[in-house]
Amino acid sequence: MPKWNVRRPGRLLGLLLLVILSFLVLRRFLTLQPGSCDHEVARRLNWSSLAPSWLRHRQLGLQAKDQNFMLEDSAFWIFGGSVHYFRVPRAYWRDRLLKMKACGLNTLTTYVPWNLHEPERGKFDFSGNLDMEAFILLAAEVGLWVILRPGPYICSEIDLGGLPSWLLQDSSMKLRTTYEGFTKAVDLYFDHLMARVVPLQYKNGGPIIAVQVENEYGSYNKDPAYMPYIKKALEDRGIVELLLTSDNEDGLSKGTVDGVLATINLQSQNELRLLHNFLQSVQGVRPKMVMEYWTGWFDSWGGPHHILDTSEVLRTVSAIIDAGASINLYMFHGGTNFGFINGAMHFQDYMSDVTSYDYDAVLTEAGDYTPKYIRLRELFGSISGVKVPEDVRKPLSACSPASWQGASLPLPPDLLPKVRYEPVVPAFYLSLWDALPYIKEPVTSEKPVNMENLPINDGNGQSFGYTLYETTITSSGILSALVRDRGQVFLNTETIGFLDYKTKKIPIPLIQGFTILRILVENCGRVNYGENIDNQRKGLIGDIYLNDTPLKKFKIYSLDMKKSFFQRFTAEKWDPVPGVPTLPAFFLGALSVTSFPYDTFVKLEGWEKGVVFVNGYNLGRYWNIGPQETLYLPGVWLNEGINQVIVFEEMMQGPVIQFMEMPYLGRQQYVE
Repeated sequence: MPKWNVRRPGRLLGLLLLVILSFLVLRRFLTLQPGSCDHEVARRLNWSSLAPSWLRHRQLGLQAKDQNFMLEDSAFWIFGGSVHYFRVPRAYWRDRLLKMKACGLNTLTTYVPWNLHEPERGKFDFSGNLDMEAFILLAAEVGLWVILRPGPYICSEIDLGGLPSWLLQDSSMKLRTTYEGFTKAVDLYFDHLMARVVPLQYKNGGPIIAVQVENEYGSYNKDPAYMPYIKKALEDRGIVELLLTSDNEDGLSKGTVDGVLATINLQSQNELRLLHNFLQSVQGVRPKMVMEYWTGWFDSWGGPHHILDTSEVLRTVSAIIDAGASINLYMFHGGTNFGFINGAMHFQDYMSDVTSYDYDAVLTEAGDYTPKYIRLRELFGSISGVKVPEDVRKPLSACSPASWQGASLPLPPDLLPKVRYEPVVPAFYLSLWDALPYIKEPVTSEKPVNMENLPINDGNGQSFGYTLYETTITSSGILSALVRDRGQVFLNTETIGFLDYKTKKIPIPLIQGFTILRILVENCGRVNYGENIDNQRKGLIGDIYLNDTPLKKFKIYSLDMKKSFFQRFTAEKWDPVPGVPTLPAFFLGALSVTSFPYDTFVKLEGWEKGVVFVNGYNLGRYWNIGPQETLYLPGVWLNEGINQVIVFEEMMQGPVIQFMEMPYLGRQQYVE
């Protein structure tokens, strides 16, 4: 048997592969059409140094050394922006991230919502619009680093701060502590989540350069062992990148953890002293970062629309950078609280967040440019030492992001068109009372049961939507109950008023014989910030009393209004809209789209309060008390042809459903 020299074939094979690869690259370059995007990419790339030498061997990652961040051996300044994948249609992720890159930012930050990813205990959803990994990989493709904020609590103006409602089935639950019932659930969730996150870390070739430990815990601070537990839970599951905390002024002194870099959240220049005074006193000379510079603020139903002046934003951002600090713009693009995911605040009064998460951010809810975008792009372009081109002849979206490496910031993508469609007059309707026979069998119970503890959804209860409680009464008197959050009271099918946080009693008029008492309770959004998050169970809480006597024998209907909910309403179940419809009711109409679908805004003028569904997508709540007056309808959720529109209205039907080119939020947008 002949003896072979094992080195020579290996060298020859390697040389052969190199020659073939070089030939393919050269042929690709020579055959590209001049002026094409790929030709532009090839022309601008320096093939001898596709990546800086310090990035070819990832070992050190992002480090907090002295007063500067270091990425490997090079100083690194974080210019970040927040975009939440779960608030933006997946088809628009690239558009929003390209706009971020073109603004001069280099880092994406995003939260991870536990309640959406694990809607039922042990059942995980990372598909479609919840495909976190795809979002992070897309950021890398666009050329952005990523700071991940996985919670488990995230605040984020989302229901229960992103914690699953099924945690509240435990009457002794102590959220955000080392209470065993909570940590056991966190451990199982992190086992699944971190298996997805670990491969996306910088040291494993991914874009994640830092991970945040919980969120603003200093303002909660109920268990000194909790934050060290979360830190260890991350590290034990393979998180090796730089760890950060994030706190506002009220919690900064109590939110730090040994071995974790503290960052701050703020909006006014008056708070900048915290950058120097507090951070340096706590952790010495370390890099300074504003993890959340609030570019605007969220709105609540019945409150004002918040606007933060562009000039003020520019002054504060400039001051932060002049102070030598890194910065993350919260929000760069807010998006939408689609469905029922919005949170709430409850200090003196309960205030539910609106559907729009526009936030008066750098991009509008629909991803359009604003004066803030234009001014910030000039600022970040000047800091980066690159020219901001005035020539926008070729939009960035027309080419691969790599084609814009060079002396200029990438050109911003073109605006996505908006369309005013013809109004829709609902043709069919189904009252809630007529719909009840088609809904799943009600829960029967001697006493009222709150949403979270209903024996449905494989024992996980109900998270979102409405719950209808029915019982029988035979006398009048005073009805009293603890309702969370808003309960419309009916005798048979006639409404007699509401029970809520302020109204806990309501008179029952004279009745004859057996009468059905119905209470339609809406979860308007669980509180996402504050000390009372343990008390966020929804529906009827405890007994309901008539003349101080507890009522018994209830039928309880879960009206979660998921896609499967409407599949039970087949065509023959709908009736033509009568002259005087019985409310609450579902109204069905058809939106005709005769060409390529584009974004639009649904306006419910003349309607009072309810929810809109288009082609099965829950656009969110509307309410005529404002400040929000339109609902964002992404064009990617429309079809060319006929589109199904369903409106669930609680109190007053309007004449038509309108579709507008622009929202009404009282803010400026930049339109070329």
